[in-house]
Amino acid sequence: MTNRSDASPTLIRLSDYQAPAWRVSRVELTFDLGIDATEVTSRLQLACDPTGPAPLRLDGEGLTLLDIQLDGQPLPESAWRYQDNVLEVDGARDGSVLETRVRVTPAANTALEGLYLSGSRETGFLLTQCEAEGFRHITFFLDRPDVLASYTVTLRADRERFPVLLAGGNPDGHGELDDGRHWARFVDPHPKPSYLFALVAGRLQKIERDYVTGSGRPLQLVIWAEADAIRHCGYAMDALERAMRWDEQAYGREYDLDVFHVVATHDFNMGAMENKGLNIFNAKYLLADPDSSTDEEYRAVEAVVAHEYFHNWSGNRVTCRDWFQLSLKEGLTVFREQQFSADMNSPALKRIEDVALLRRAQFPEDAGPLAHPVRPAQYSEINNFYTATVYEKGSELVRMVAGRLGRDGFRRGMDQYFSRHDGQAATLEDFLGALGDANGIDLGAYLAWYAQAGTPRLTARGRYDAAHRTYTLTLSQHTAPTPGQPHKRALPIPVKLALFDPRGRMVPLHLAGNGADAGASERVLVVDKAEQSFVFEQVEAAPVPSLLRGFSAPVILECDYAPADLALLLRHDPDGFNRWEAGQQLAARAYDNLREGNSSAALDAWCEALSALFGDTSVDAALLADLLTPPGEIELSERERQVNPSHVHALRQQLQEHLALRIGRETLEQRYTALAAHTSLELDAASQARRRLKRRVLELLARIDPWAAHGLATLQYDNAPNMTDRLGALAVLVRGDAPQAHAALAHFRERYADNPLAMDKWFSVQALLPGAVVLERVRQLESDPAFTLKNPNRVNSLFGAWARSNPDGFHRPDGSGYQLLAERLRQLDALNPQVSARLATAFNGWQRLEPTRHAAARSAIAALAAHPGLSRNLTEIVQSMLQG
Repeated sequence: MTNRSDASPTLIRLSDYQAPAWRVSRVELTFDLGIDATEVTSRLQLACDPTGPAPLRLDGEGLTLLDIQLDGQPLPESAWRYQDNVLEVDGARDGSVLETRVRVTPAANTALEGLYLSGSRETGFLLTQCEAEGFRHITFFLDRPDVLASYTVTLRADRERFPVLLAGGNPDGHGELDDGRHWARFVDPHPKPSYLFALVAGRLQKIERDYVTGSGRPLQLVIWAEADAIRHCGYAMDALERAMRWDEQAYGREYDLDVFHVVATHDFNMGAMENKGLNIFNAKYLLADPDSSTDEEYRAVEAVVAHEYFHNWSGNRVTCRDWFQLSLKEGLTVFREQQFSADMNSPALKRIEDVALLRRAQFPEDAGPLAHPVRPAQYSEINNFYTATVYEKGSELVRMVAGRLGRDGFRRGMDQYFSRHDGQAATLEDFLGALGDANGIDLGAYLAWYAQAGTPRLTARGRYDAAHRTYTLTLSQHTAPTPGQPHKRALPIPVKLALFDPRGRMVPLHLAGNGADAGASERVLVVDKAEQSFVFEQVEAAPVPSLLRGFSAPVILECDYAPADLALLLRHDPDGFNRWEAGQQLAARAYDNLREGNSSAALDAWCEALSALFGDTSVDAALLADLLTPPGEIELSERERQVNPSHVHALRQQLQEHLALRIGRETLEQRYTALAAHTSLELDAASQARRRLKRRVLELLARIDPWAAHGLATLQYDNAPNMTDRLGALAVLVRGDAPQAHAALAHFRERYADNPLAMDKWFSVQALLPGAVVLERVRQLESDPAFTLKNPNRVNSLFGAWARSNPDGFHRPDGSGYQLLAERLRQLDALNPQVSARLATAFNGWQRLEPTRHAAARSAIAALAAHPGLSRNLTEIVQSMLQG
């Protein structure tokens, strides 16, 4: 099944929202499951506005209608019409019951939306994906999030082929049928929208655990996977239990059903899905073991398991009124997930990780043709708005509000929100209104953040008056025009700050005209005008400001720092994030030094400060690894007027060579040897930190002594007890084009041939090979028997890694990289429009390329846009690219 339309995409506008004329109070579904054909019988209890019902119109795509009845009577063909993906029924009234029976074809559904087959016909299993509008591919329904109903679901299937039958809700009976078939029924007492419906049927194994909530209610946790994967689910079960306990303590939210099911699949368009009582996961975010999972992947499993569980309240019990409010559930739940991960690990390192992702993924999105507000004003294909803007920027907006209210105030507001809107479909206005009402504060000004695209630039200028011992900080904001929004308004920007004296000590803050918190060493200023000045008194010497501490707002900071100022913050700021941020800014200035060739002040300051920190054993190893890592090529490209990705790559490599030379080859080798002596399988913070730093030291050593580094990497690969060390060593060998790389790749390929998630890494590590040679490697990897365009993970591991994360290798001057990607997007679009559209965003930012690449990219995008029969998903993306 594909989601195709040759007609121009229809725009859906927030301003046109109307409450549904019809609702469904109760849904009864019966599935007669089969791989080639499944029949779905639906019984809908209808309700409508008694003042004058509109015609009953139900969504339905790709359905074969077998039977239709209204209030127990068969409907003649003259009483219904099914065209343009809408079923219109005459004669329905308030309280009517509509029954339909339809046929769908799971095995033919390569779009992985609705009901589909995961895996092979012989051993795979059936499952569903209904967000955002997949339920209409299963049966006729009012497929919109503001129609909430209770569900009773009965599944019937061949027992041998489908021994496990699961649906959302509580189990409500099971039994045997004739001809070797069996049945199972599930009832969900909580009203939910159709996008939260789910079923799973097949040969699956399970692990289970009893759990008792904080109030003493017992329930069961069950994780399901195929036989070869179930042994890798233990860590996810532990993470689930941690997340449930944390939500009870941090937000007072308990789970509300008798059983919680989680299922792993290798065929999934998204990361995971929070279906009520039956979460379905992309296997990469559920399976974990030391031999095939890295430390980063362990943390990702923990975070995603928590994210989907937290949705039980922030998304399920309180859902979104319409898809324009998507960030109401996703941005809020990302924030809750980030809080949890920070509490489980290191708050500073988690904040660095989150901001790095925001800058790498969301800032370029906000600066390109695909820029859109967190709450967009219109869309033609909602699947294209599951973006970093909705998720990551949306989380930052919640964080700003939480910071405004404080920990206790935010908890008070969330209690109000959940209580006031439980069982409802809410809006962002409802969310901010509940938080504000609980604290006696009007938060309406923050709605502007949700409506305005683009990343604000916050400019800071400081002036010290020695005679009066005052320091004046002037902050101004500006947001550049974005598509459809040429004029921008000033936003409320909370700026958390501290001042440091020349010796690196925080000084007391005495803000003129404001006695509150006088003498505190840290405070928050809210900048809500185009320009504002703040005067600090009793300042004994010219200070160095530490601004946006903890990244208190999602903005780009431009400050008149001298290199020595940034070096001071890098060495002394106790805020782990701002210490890293000072290093990132100083590294960016050092990059400018190399590009311009007329100064080395920032380069010298950066290398000197990091060299000193390298010898300081009190610095956390994981933080040191991040401090030693300059901004990535995507972030550095933002400093160029016209982007030449090969030039950016070369300058970043030079930057790392300067740092490595300043630290010294012998010092790097000694530190690597000391870290390697502690190699282990442990997942504790200290062990992960050592592995993180060990990889970074090896990468730096490879910049100045490839022969030595490649020898150490080969030994590390051969003796690695875990995937973190093995993959880190392999990456150094492959990207350094080491003679040992071929043997290591062959060994990895043979060892993990039957492990899909490990094989994804094998494809990705080669797709990140720098330079022009990677294109031929990508073409070779396409012909590997393990590669297929039908699996989203495999597509992203090769084409996603190459096009999104390897600018030097993708952006070839001759345009051949663009042509290859465009060809594969056309092929992929015929199979899975969602994946093709998301992969097409790799072209984002093409307008800023230097002229030769710019022309080649535009030609490839235009040719793709002109291809007949593209899905509306891909059409919207490529048209936005060209128009932007």
